[in-house]
Amino acid sequence: MALAVDLFFSFRSPYSYLALPKTLQMVSDYDVEVTLRPVYPLAVRVPGFFKKTNPQFARYVVLDSRRVAEHENIPFRFPRPDPIVQDMTTLDVAAHQPYIHRLTRLGAAAQLEGRSLVFTSAISRVLWDGSVKGWNEGDHLAQAADASGFDLAAMDAAVAADPDRYEAVIKGNEDAHAASGHWGVPTFVFAGEPFFGQDRIDLLIWRMESKGLTRRSA
Repeated sequence: MALAVDLFFSFRSPYSYLALPKTLQMVSDYDVEVTLRPVYPLAVRVPGFFKKTNPQFARYVVLDSRRVAEHENIPFRFPRPDPIVQDMTTLDVAAHQPYIHRLTRLGAAAQLEGRSLVFTSAISRVLWDGSVKGWNEGDHLAQAADASGFDLAAMDAAVAADPDRYEAVIKGNEDAHAASGHWGVPTFVFAGEPFFGQDRIDLLIWRMESKGLTRRSA
């Protein structure tokens, strides 16, 4: 039986995006099932987060995530537009957040279908790999969804018809994330143990191997 891992993920987190290639490789190499569980980013989950944290935090994330991407040879550029509507001078986060709500609810819809990892991987590349400016315009997201076996228009319609259903999924993810013992993303959880960060996947594999993880047969 395949081992099970939860991955708590934010569409605004560069490190969440940077974790995806190794996550997909892990699923390809090992008999493990990863359930990607989208959560809202700290900018939404924790009101005033950026005004409370050290002002160097955001600058370091920009520096470090670019460095990680270069080291791992992952195509990377911060999304245009930012999935969070925020004034980066004052750090004020807008009350109306059309981008992150749509993205996270779509991720929840894919989670309900049991295919959130493949969907989110496709969508995240549109935001983060630098090939698209204006990811929210035209058919960029629709093409990525179609390539991963989803009908974006149908998903958007389902979410619009019953947004509370998808908000309940997200809230359940956020509660489980908090219960895991960590608050940041990406956080992998295996057998109740959290592994925070895109640089903890090797440690996660090591732990799962101690619990019987096996490689997939060729």
